[in-house]
Amino acid sequence: MKAAIRQRALELGFDECRFTTAAPPGNAAHFQHWLRAGHHGAMAYLERNAEKRLDPQRVLPGARSIVCLLASYGAPTEAVPHPPGRSEPGEPACAPRGVIARYARFRDYHAVLGERLEPLAAFIGQLGGPTTRSRWYVDTGPVLEREFAQRAGLGFIGKHTNLISRRFGNWIFLGEILTTLELEPDPPEPNHCGRCMRCIAACPTRAIVAPFQLDARRCISYLTIELRGPIPLELRPAIGNRIFGCDDCLAVCPWNRFAREGRLMKAHARAELAMPDLVELLRLDEGAFRARFADTPILRAKRRGLRRNVCVALGNTADETALPALRRAAAEPDPLVAEHAAWAIQQIEARQRARATAHG
Repeated sequence: MKAAIRQRALELGFDECRFTTAAPPGNAAHFQHWLRAGHHGAMAYLERNAEKRLDPQRVLPGARSIVCLLASYGAPTEAVPHPPGRSEPGEPACAPRGVIARYARFRDYHAVLGERLEPLAAFIGQLGGPTTRSRWYVDTGPVLEREFAQRAGLGFIGKHTNLISRRFGNWIFLGEILTTLELEPDPPEPNHCGRCMRCIAACPTRAIVAPFQLDARRCISYLTIELRGPIPLELRPAIGNRIFGCDDCLAVCPWNRFAREGRLMKAHARAELAMPDLVELLRLDEGAFRARFADTPILRAKRRGLRRNVCVALGNTADETALPALRRAAAEPDPLVAEHAAWAIQQIEARQRARATAHG
């Protein structure tokens, strides 16, 4: 039965498929401590459904197995552009550009994986018979998916708290199917981080407060996506030109050297999202925002959240050519965007004064 399920998963485009039991996660105490410390920030849903995350039986009564799936979104190589808002000597000034996390430069992975998990769950039901019940998730259900993925042998949880695959590195999406069908579990993957601390050193905001401990309140992915209010002043400079997510801790992982390009996401790439023009993004109205980012994870930030992030990126990287757009944003009635635009104006004008003093 396992061989048939794995073969069907590969046919649907997944890169790996492995199995574990539906026993409670072994890191329950660590998760509870993380919540008590408030490291989840404003993500109150994590606390609301904590009991379900700690017991798969509360998600699917009678669950016996969890089918864990992996889809890579990695690429063989990726060019590193000049720092946005800067130019090489002798070159004309370039428009300030932002960085979007690699995973969001595709059609929304929730939809792509969900369209494959649904028929795979139906296939499991056919194998198990009419009494078999299954439930699938892609990063949206009350499931500690990284714990189960490691237990199934898809990879191991690194010191940055993300799953690392020895075959696909860090650039991976996960999905899982809880099922009442009993399937023999695969062996777990032991940790292979060793003494490496590159991800901790690379974090711009020092959000990885200790090995395997992330304070989401400092994480740029949280600040630019999940946080709905103002970005703390002391963290804004470290955000640089990132406007949706951050890849720094993932990108430095040595296991990426062995990463293979995945099959499923390649056809859903959105190359135009790699380095967007920041001033252009700041000018988007609601309709243009939705059209530009339709079917991508970027819609999660909402227009005001993305424009807030754009203001911070402009404040960190742009020159005086961005001031007209920022001044218009600072005069808007939305206090969130207006405050971040005013902050950006202050940063650019301070750099102007510093340059004038240096050349005076």
